[in-house]
Amino acid sequence: MKYEKLFEKGKIGKLTIKNRIVMPPMGTGFAAASGEASEEITRYYEERAKGGVGLIITEVCRVDELSGVAQPCQLRATDMDVIPSFTRMVDRVHAYGTKMFMQLHHPGNEAFPITLHGNPVIGPSPVMCKTVGVVPKEMTTAEVEAMVKCFIKGAVIAKTAGFDGVEVHAAHGYLVNQFMSPHTNHRTDKYGGDFFNRMRFATEIIVGIRFACGADFPISVRMDGTDFWDDGMDEKECQHIARYLESIGVASLNISSGSYESGWSIIEPYTFKEGWKKHLAKGIKESVHIPVIAVNTVKHPAFAEQLLEEGVSDFVGIGRGNLCDPEFANKAKRGDDARIRKCIGCLNCFKQSGVGRAIECAVNPLLGRETYRGDDKLIKDGNQQTVAVIGAGPAGLQAAIVLAKRGYKPVVFEKSDSIGGSMKLASQPPCKEMIGEFIDTLKLEAEDLGVEIRLNTPGTVEAAKAIGAVGAIVAAGGTKICPPVPGIEKAVSYEQVLTKEVEFTGKKIAVIGGGLTGLETAEYLAAKGNEVTVIEMAPAVGTAMYRSVTAAVVGNIEKDGGHIMTSHMFKGVKDGAVVVNSLASGYDLDVPADACVIAMGVHPDETIADAFEAAFDRVAVVGDTANPGNIADATSSGYAKAFVF
Repeated sequence: MKYEKLFEKGKIGKLTIKNRIVMPPMGTGFAAASGEASEEITRYYEERAKGGVGLIITEVCRVDELSGVAQPCQLRATDMDVIPSFTRMVDRVHAYGTKMFMQLHHPGNEAFPITLHGNPVIGPSPVMCKTVGVVPKEMTTAEVEAMVKCFIKGAVIAKTAGFDGVEVHAAHGYLVNQFMSPHTNHRTDKYGGDFFNRMRFATEIIVGIRFACGADFPISVRMDGTDFWDDGMDEKECQHIARYLESIGVASLNISSGSYESGWSIIEPYTFKEGWKKHLAKGIKESVHIPVIAVNTVKHPAFAEQLLEEGVSDFVGIGRGNLCDPEFANKAKRGDDARIRKCIGCLNCFKQSGVGRAIECAVNPLLGRETYRGDDKLIKDGNQQTVAVIGAGPAGLQAAIVLAKRGYKPVVFEKSDSIGGSMKLASQPPCKEMIGEFIDTLKLEAEDLGVEIRLNTPGTVEAAKAIGAVGAIVAAGGTKICPPVPGIEKAVSYEQVLTKEVEFTGKKIAVIGGGLTGLETAEYLAAKGNEVTVIEMAPAVGTAMYRSVTAAVVGNIEKDGGHIMTSHMFKGVKDGAVVVNSLASGYDLDVPADACVIAMGVHPDETIADAFEAAFDRVAVVGDTANPGNIADATSSGYAKAFVF
């Protein structure tokens, strides 16, 4: 076995966990609207149990129907009617030797009013969460006492349904955390004031659960290592809280950090390295004698093993890693790290959740779709018929992999000398190396399935006919957008920059386009010592990206001396400047620039699709060739079209 510490047994209270891999809570949107465990969420957890996870902690389960709703489709532990669906879910997880905790949750002042059906946002004190923008109604003493009973009832429901334990969510600025922190707790009754009064709400919940469920029913508490509030809880205070929680019978601590107002610290974009906050967990582990679980932006099994070797934690929380690849644990146990689809940190998952949708994954198009697109649903009727796949980008490779699983013989035509398509360019900006690893993993998957990839070979209709193809999947990418403005011939493209065909150092550069392509090109140029100005016609940049990703990239550009100009239309290039029009004033102005880089993305290439559709009866157009988008759009369309080809 490659990772001895990662796969040794561990204990939480008297409960034995088969390994040290914990799948921490992540809101999914897969639950039934009723709050019951749907087939979608059951299958989602079952696949991760089958994939070898030792302990799964569910997504946030609400304990209150009036003020405690965090998502439109969210598990609930408010009434006994949910027990049958929960029991089925737990049974299917237990079949693989995986243990399961229910996480009990209330959002407090971080509840969005749209989810509460007219009920007020509540909190310990009228302190507004800046992300939500609503001053909460201060809970009365009687309301706090009633809420304690809601948490206890939730734990009883969990135990009755067969869960192995519960976790009280006391991190991330949610209600329990709000009572603990002086930032949000300004009360003068028994639930506010000194340390013990601020801890009273959590204490009554934990003691009440122990009384109702028994001392041997393990309680984990998810808590912050710091909350990143100046008047909140620093590392020393959190260590004090950890020792106190141990003293009242908590069986384990699950360490995270931050609140909605520091969302980057909870769901880190790709700019954060593995283990950037490991000191938080280690400080708490050194303060207590109970097991510590911790999330640390883990992307590689080797790093998880390293955390255990360093004594950072007793169990390693691997969240998005298990979204990206449900077989993360099994592949790690086999030492097959290269075949793990690893998180690229794009946060497409949370972008979807943020607009009220179920989560989706850029590198795993099956996430949440296991019930109707899983491998067990593939119709294996290919009969070794040849299919031409035009383009070896993410859409084409994903399509080829699915076709091969269905028994087809896909032949991938790639006009360049390497696979990856637009991902090759996307892997060049700072901190984007995980995209390069994803390309390598796709290549291995294709090779394992016998997919033939022909490099330096344009995918023409004639080439497809020459191999006897019965049809084609067209994933040839899009055509670069290049506006016909005066002086455009003086500009260079983002492709020329990211492939290093053209290199700049110490220059003033105007980057035209404030989308994903433009921002990452600007970030790349700024990191090389250039003074970059991003010009965008819309009132904001990076609107297609998750907000913390946009903030991180823009922050890097500005840190390196760059500028963002929104609401300005690009009108032309001349010596020493680009011409833009201010949409606010209507006036033209010159922006000094030694060079102009066009990074406005791509539009669909209909000509190649038309040619194949005229030549073959069975044609599917995917990726940027059909509808320009990101990696998630590409893999999703490639999988979906190959699934029904």
